[in-house]
Amino acid sequence: MNAPLCNYMTVGLVHFMAFPETMRGHGPILETIKKVVLDDYFSAIEITTVNDPGVRQKVKSLLESSHMQVAFAAQPRLLTTGLNLNDTNEEGRQKALANVKEGIDQAYELGATGFSFLSGIYDEARKEEAFDRLVDSTNEICAYAKSKGDLKISLEVFDYDVDKKSLVGPASLALRYAQTIRKTHDHFGLMVDLSHIPLIHETIEESLLPVKDYITHAHIGNCVVKSPDMPAYGDVHPRFGFPNGENDVAEVTHYLKVLLDIGYLNTENPPIVSFEVKPFGDEDPDVVIANAKRTLNLAWARV
Repeated sequence: MNAPLCNYMTVGLVHFMAFPETMRGHGPILETIKKVVLDDYFSAIEITTVNDPGVRQKVKSLLESSHMQVAFAAQPRLLTTGLNLNDTNEEGRQKALANVKEGIDQAYELGATGFSFLSGIYDEARKEEAFDRLVDSTNEICAYAKSKGDLKISLEVFDYDVDKKSLVGPASLALRYAQTIRKTHDHFGLMVDLSHIPLIHETIEESLLPVKDYITHAHIGNCVVKSPDMPAYGDVHPRFGFPNGENDVAEVTHYLKVLLDIGYLNTENPPIVSFEVKPFGDEDPDVVIANAKRTLNLAWARV
């Protein structure tokens, strides 16, 4: 593709994954967000909880002056607490809902335009009940967000039997779920992630084509799934070129081509496409980010 990336996508970075010490809402949040803001390769940033109100106000001010799109991810809020939006125990589900609603409040405070979360673990014997609980929770999340403004809501599709073991899940269930929610909430959609596709045991086409009408957000990343004995096995988001990794330039190229073919990548309203990459061991986050930018540049040239 000869056209600039920015003609077709708004390139972003999942901040808390690139700088994992910030994932629980503390650590060098302001300093590392400033690094991303100063890098004009990125026009979007995905952040998560900022615990300290004073730091949160500084982050808000920084983001307001950055001219970047801001998205808020509630996935860490759920994953670090073990809370589950499809919990068949109602008390547990209500705790998860309360947690996510607090995240929505913070998303609005920080000027985010998008908000994402994930489904939780499930018992195969009670899968339908878990699905119904997830629908209930999502409807309530969407309504709560709508009552406060124009925040777009998305569920990120995760693996269902390898690492996070989330209900949603395979493309067939993601489609059924998205169709159900979209009936009453037009500000809802699905977040797809290249790094999760091998973990779901699907090809890129198998994962994206069934849900093409519901994709509202996309991530690019890598994973290791060949053997549990290998470093970075599971949903760890290692850099591109990582030993035994599933995704590199060829797979990113393929992913972008499919996103282009289905109309997600477009020139009228370039959507967010964010890197979700994480340093492994003692790797330098800045080097991992530079690696990701090179990978995307090479892939885009081949689209």
